[in-house]
Amino acid sequence: MNGVGSSSNNRRAVICDFGGVLTSPLLGGFVAVQERSGASVEELSAAMASVALARGRHPLFDLEMGLIPEAEFLRLLEDELAGDVTLNGFRDVFFSALHPNRAMIDYMAELRGRGLRMAILTNNVREWEALWRAKLPQLDRTFEVVVDSAWVGMRKPDPQIYRLTVERLGDGLRAEECVFVDDTDANCETARSLGMQAVHFLETDQAVAEVEAALGAS
Repeated sequence: MNGVGSSSNNRRAVICDFGGVLTSPLLGGFVAVQERSGASVEELSAAMASVALARGRHPLFDLEMGLIPEAEFLRLLEDELAGDVTLNGFRDVFFSALHPNRAMIDYMAELRGRGLRMAILTNNVREWEALWRAKLPQLDRTFEVVVDSAWVGMRKPDPQIYRLTVERLGDGLRAEECVFVDDTDANCETARSLGMQAVHFLETDQAVAEVEAALGAS
């Protein structure tokens, strides 16, 4: 693999999602919650949709922007779910089923070693910060910037949170010089609209190959 200095297209930074890219798929966490609570993934989705209709705002979006605490989010869902469903311990159950994607984590560390600027851009939850960071013990050595939706009051795919990430990387960086990696296509579409090269993560080998192509490496 060639270093950054040999790249022909002046890509200088990689902005990476957390869940589903640097971890196993998020669906595994929701399945674990289903097994613990008795509420299916479909029932949880329907409950969120019902709450969103009643409130005029999606509860997950509010949770991920730090507008409501986790306890309120879970109470809203429990009130919509039939029977005696309890979501107590949601976060611990969810994260127990997420596992680090070590190949992708190691690849990100390699990119940092090759001189690329590195950032994480994640839609996340304030109360989950210790749990998700624990999945990446070398996070601060690999990623110089972490933008967490719950602490900045914006979430993907809002273009402003992408712009904030580029701004925090500093050094006069422009969106056109960034490669963005995410497992959600809508998030990739926004990145492309801003001029970034976006890689829709499906599995590790595919994503690594596409990042390398975006960096102009052989």
